Amino acid sequence: MTGRLAGKVALITGAANGMGEAISRMFAAEGATVAMTDMSDRGEAVAAEIRDAGGRVRFWRMNITDETRVAEVFAEVFEAFGALHVLVNNAGISGPMEPTDLVDFDDWKSVFTVNVGGPFLCTKHAIPYLRRTEGGRSIVNTSSIYGLIGNSDVPVYHSTKAAVRLMSKTDAITYAPEGIRVNSVMPGTILTPLNIEKGGRLPGGVEGYLERMRAIHPLGIIGEPEDVAYAMVYLASDESKFVTGTELVIDGGYTAQ
Repeated sequence: MTGRLAGKVALITGAANGMGEAISRMFAAEGATVAMTDMSDRGEAVAAEIRDAGGRVRFWRMNITDETRVAEVFAEVFEAFGALHVLVNNAGISGPMEPTDLVDFDDWKSVFTVNVGGPFLCTKHAIPYLRRTEGGRSIVNTSSIYGLIGNSDVPVYHSTKAAVRLMSKTDAITYAPEGIRVNSVMPGTILTPLNIEKGGRLPGGVEGYLERMRAIHPLGIIGEPEDVAYAMVYLASDESKFVTGTELVIDGGYTAQ
């Protein structure tokens, strides 16, 4: 199969819907062998559609906070495909919308466990297999524009994304001598199930939320999951062989203001 990711094996977390689904479909279309992982069984249906379109893909049910399961899945993926070139740490949750003084500590810990602990565990268990794989290898982490700037709507979530951004830079420096690149993508408002769910919890509901978001983005539109997937393809491909420790902002101009 030809394409910008031809010959590469990529494991994607949170792959059953939203940005993860778009990334999985686009990676397969660009020639990658894709290991989709998610908590949702919908991933199997998405994988079947990708196979029907000619892609090479398998689905694994995986909780990114369960280290035993994470270790099992990475071992199974490597055994099945004989390599691991790319890890996309995409899975995440939004968490409480209350301000810091009203957030329960257990809720805070839950968001950090998924959004920071998950990428940590997946990176930890990916590195041995990336080392055993020849060719360009990379990790791409999904952060957020709120890993760059502040906002009060879901403060715990934003703090986790800042942690992911710095973790990406630290790991980029750590593994650069081995030729393993690590970068992060910083999406703005993207029309995903997570953002739709968040909008539904705000005054004015989903339509009110989207209207407000369009108004504050210079391009006047909301991003789509494919906009993020295109960036992921670039960072996962050998086109970005001289790019590590950086972030690619995809936000319709929001942070340029």
